[in-house]
Amino acid sequence: MSYRGAVPASLVLVLAIVASDVWVFVDAKRCSQAGSPVFLRIGPLSIETPLAWFVACVLLWIFFFPMYLVSRSRA
Repeated sequence: MSYRGAVPASLVLVLAIVASDVWVFVDAKRCSQAGSPVFLRIGPLSIETPLAWFVACVLLWIFFFPMYLVSRSRA
């Protein structure tokens, strides 16, 4: 079997993560402009702006993307 034309699964995963990061930024910006910003506070850590959400998701997607979804549902 030849996988010459197949897209590696890792590339698909990276593209899905990047797409979800961009979605978080766009959605957080929309929510903020609508007057219901999405925020997260854990001790001294506070994420309140669309850019902060985007950076957090880029740096540690496995933790912050689910936290965004939970925080968004509370907003």
